[in-house]
Amino acid sequence: MSALIASGTILIIILATDIGRRRITTMRMVRSVIAVAVVIAIFVESFPTKGNDISLQLVGVGTGVICGLIAGVLLPAYKDATSGELYTIGGIGYALVWIVLSSGRILFAYGAEHWFTMDLVKFSIDYKISGQDTYANAFVFMSLAMVLTRTAVLLAKMRKLKGQNTGSGQLPQQTVTGASV
Repeated sequence: MSALIASGTILIIILATDIGRRRITTMRMVRSVIAVAVVIAIFVESFPTKGNDISLQLVGVGTGVICGLIAGVLLPAYKDATSGELYTIGGIGYALVWIVLSSGRILFAYGAEHWFTMDLVKFSIDYKISGQDTYANAFVFMSLAMVLTRTAVLLAKMRKLKGQNTGSGQLPQQTVTGASV
């Protein structure tokens, strides 16, 4: 349940702050890091370390980093030509990455209790996973790694856009930073 609440909370925060045209600010970056800290404090009840628990939790982190990079690529950034302010435009592709992953976590949690409970127990025994806290942590860490990686991608885009000079004294065209970071 805690993994579901954490996933839902993160999904709502991300979609509320990133969908549409949004200004890139330091507070926007800090807010993401604060949200990660709060979610960890509330939802990570223990840190199992027996058997392959750490490995499974690290798989969650790695998956989150990869998905965060994908989300970051799908969140193009640009410098407004008139104001010089930095913006992102979160569209349907970006939203779908977050929705699909959040739905996948919820589906897994439901399936673990209703569809494949015995298979999961067998898997846990075979691969020395100590219990549900390990799975919950893996999903929470995946969400958090995704948020932090998306934030790192935004910071990189922000630096790149701030570093661009017009050179000619004229107002720059809108410079978009999408797939290239």
